[in-house]
Amino acid sequence: MWLINSSIGRKVVMSVTGVALILFLTFHCCMNIVALFSGEAYNMICELLGANWYAVVATVGLAALAVIHIVYAFILTIQNRRARGNERYEVTNTPDKVEWASQNMLVLGLIILLGLLLHLFNFWYNMMFAELLEMDTLHSPGDGFAWIVETFSNPIYVVLYVVWLVAIWFHLSHGFWSAMHTLGWNGKIWFNRWRTIGIVYVTLLMLGFLVVVLAFAFKCAPSLCCGLCC
Repeated sequence: MWLINSSIGRKVVMSVTGVALILFLTFHCCMNIVALFSGEAYNMICELLGANWYAVVATVGLAALAVIHIVYAFILTIQNRRARGNERYEVTNTPDKVEWASQNMLVLGLIILLGLLLHLFNFWYNMMFAELLEMDTLHSPGDGFAWIVETFSNPIYVVLYVVWLVAIWFHLSHGFWSAMHTLGWNGKIWFNRWRTIGIVYVTLLMLGFLVVVLAFAFKCAPSLCCGLCC
């Protein structure tokens, strides 16, 4: 099958799964922003997305997308390295048009993967997984707001999450327009347009996540201090 065996097919799979993950991040960001205004409303969303059949199915589907994206990223990286052969060991000047993110997608991907594992431990493990297995946890598995407060009260986690979000920004700022290019939505005019749209969209998306992290880190979320920043 060409999607598996050909280089172009693999890039298409990478692009489609990448766009799907960006859409999920958009939903996740909107959900997190709710926590800035109301812990109760946030917990209502968590309850809706708790350990029920449709949430579990969606989680499995999301995990499959992430795994496919990661596996294909490694396959394409290895393929590109083999194609370059010994040239990758030669010292050459970096072309002006080659982005830093493009040259370091594997490193950024590894940082993102480690951050994802940390995020899954802090939230998914203590919430959906704990609820499914009826585990005893510090907070109720359905009290997502309490887990946000707990996680970002730790300065080490705050720093790690900030680094993680920066890595995601670099990864997506290149990946967004690259996906559009692979899917054929480019051309002389739209190439620069998609590039600009991607940078703006990804920047706003990551700022949304960052605001939540820093708001809870500095105890400035309205729900934490009755509308007054501490």
